[in-house]
Amino acid sequence: MSGARTLAHRLYSGEVSYDFVGKRRRWYAISGVILLLALVGLFGRGLNLGIEFKGGSAFTIPNTTASVEQVRASVEKAGVQDPIVTQVGRSTITVQTPALTPDQSVQVTKQIETDTGVKQGDIAVQLVGPSWGSEVTKRAAQGLVVFLILVVIFLSAYFEWRLAVAAVVALIHDLVITIGIYALSGFEVTPATVIGVLTILGFSLYDTVVVFDKVRENTRAITSGNRATYSEAANLALNQTLVRSINTSIVALLPVTAILVIGVGLLGAGTLKDLALALFIGTAAGTYSSIFIATPVACQLEERRPEMKALAARVAARRAGGDGRGKSAKKSAGGATTATAVLDAVAADEAAADDVTPDTLKAPGVTSTGPRQQPRGNQARSKRKKK
Repeated sequence: MSGARTLAHRLYSGEVSYDFVGKRRRWYAISGVILLLALVGLFGRGLNLGIEFKGGSAFTIPNTTASVEQVRASVEKAGVQDPIVTQVGRSTITVQTPALTPDQSVQVTKQIETDTGVKQGDIAVQLVGPSWGSEVTKRAAQGLVVFLILVVIFLSAYFEWRLAVAAVVALIHDLVITIGIYALSGFEVTPATVIGVLTILGFSLYDTVVVFDKVRENTRAITSGNRATYSEAANLALNQTLVRSINTSIVALLPVTAILVIGVGLLGAGTLKDLALALFIGTAAGTYSSIFIATPVACQLEERRPEMKALAARVAARRAGGDGRGKSAKKSAGGATTATAVLDAVAADEAAADDVTPDTLKAPGVTSTGPRQQPRGNQARSKRKKK
């Protein structure tokens, strides 16, 4: 058995456990620092909008041996001030300028042909009006709003509204971090950037739903007992899905990293960097938020419910009464005894709700941490009543 599978089994069975929910203030502080940096980039430096959003003219010069400085000087000689000249690959240069008239565009291409030797007919010219860019921005904002509304409706129906709110908080967290760090990087915002941002929202939601599904399973009948609080059961769910979340993220990040390092860095495929950077930042932020933000926020909302407050009081009273296993469960979630005790508590609460023995609900390979009461016999319930 590999190390990763061994760790996954130990996390699932409660032999190893990390207190994610109990240390939520630490994770909130880390997220606060990252969000502050993202907001500084977003409102301080601002987004570097591409030609598709702010309008203008774009010239693509293929198969040229001219340098970026030579092309910039040529465009300025044609009467265009402050052009944005970029090397794409080994022999292609792109030039972005403010909006030009058709006559001005012809003058620029003629000047480039004179100075670089590239024929005027080989230079691709793209004229984009600002209205098209505003329409793209409007459609992207509409798509984001519709997506968030559908997320709330789906999660409220599948789980409940508190978990839906926690998931939306995590999504907004990922969105702000992605856009803010993108602004700090200075990368140009293109339609590919918008596609990347919308894509990572789906990934973040998937990872959160996987964790929440396990949280729901662990807390299904928790109010019927007095052995573990909602936060303890939810923290167990986080540990049980931790390796899966990390493995899924690594698999998703590997091709994106390849695009950034090999495609952009080595091959100079600049057209892919906008999409790749948005996907990389968003995927990493989505993985972080599903573990450190979404579930702790959900626990805070759930613990405010009267029945959860009553449950916490019963758990505290039971542990204060001197129960050995309760005392062990009261320790920090970093120990094996705590997680196993919570796992036993979850199983026992489910057993109480379903009228089955707790042993049938335990995870494979998990041993009890304390003595259990055995059923009186295998007789049917109706026969016991007759006696």
